Amino acid sequence: MEGTGSGGSAPVNQYWQEFSKLFQYYLDKSTPHTAYRWIGTLVIASIYALRVFYVQGFYIVSYGLGIYLLNLLIGFLSPRVDPEIEPSLPTKGSDEFKPFIRRLPEFKFW
Repeated sequence: MEGTGSGGSAPVNQYWQEFSKLFQYYLDKSTPHTAYRWIGTLVIASIYALRVFYVQGFYIVSYGLGIYLLNLLIGFLSPRVDPEIEPSLPTKGSDEFKPFIRRLPEFKFW
């Protein structure tokens, strides 16, 4: 039975797929509740900041997390198309106006 190659990974893959479906289900249910998501994120970030303050450690991890969050914020605030390369305002009557489209959507930023 050495040739099967599946070993013990089949139950792990099944568990991972079930977890992924359940996680996606709750993500989809939380999509319309923008304010609650942001409040929850701020609460978790505050708890983490208090933990770092009281433990007096995890500074390198916090520094890396801060850089990652700053990168996400820049992507969230940046337009998808550079206005200097491709102007978004219509120049002809047949052109349509394209509103500000973010490079990183809010749900992925959250």
